[in-house]
Amino acid sequence: MEKYEYKRVVLEDRLIDFGLNIDELTSQFPNSKLGNHLTGQMIRSSTSPAFNYGEAQSAESRKDFIHKMKVCLKELRETNARLKFAKRGKFKVQEKLLNRLLSEVNELISIFVKSIETANRNVASEKRPH
Repeated sequence: MEKYEYKRVVLEDRLIDFGLNIDELTSQFPNSKLGNHLTGQMIRSSTSPAFNYGEAQSAESRKDFIHKMKVCLKELRETNARLKFAKRGKFKVQEKLLNRLLSEVNELISIFVKSIETANRNVASEKRPH
């Protein structure tokens, strides 16, 4: 397996695991209006990056790739805010799991920021006359 292919598969696996771990966390949320609202929103925003990342791998152009990667980043940032909300709301959840997910989402955000920066640089270098 090529280095790029390996990194792509590892990132895809991390995104899938992240969504599944969010499901584990949200199953501990209270059965209340807020708990149910956060559960639904967090499930959507935490699983979306894996699907959008899959779409990005089949992007029709660099511009399309960047757009899909930005969608992933947006969803990860939304999930990050919701995790912080759950932490401040003092939901009775496994603190270790919540902290691990906060750490993971920040790592994933960093990966996507760097990937988008690199893709933007590549687009800019393609536009320069040779």
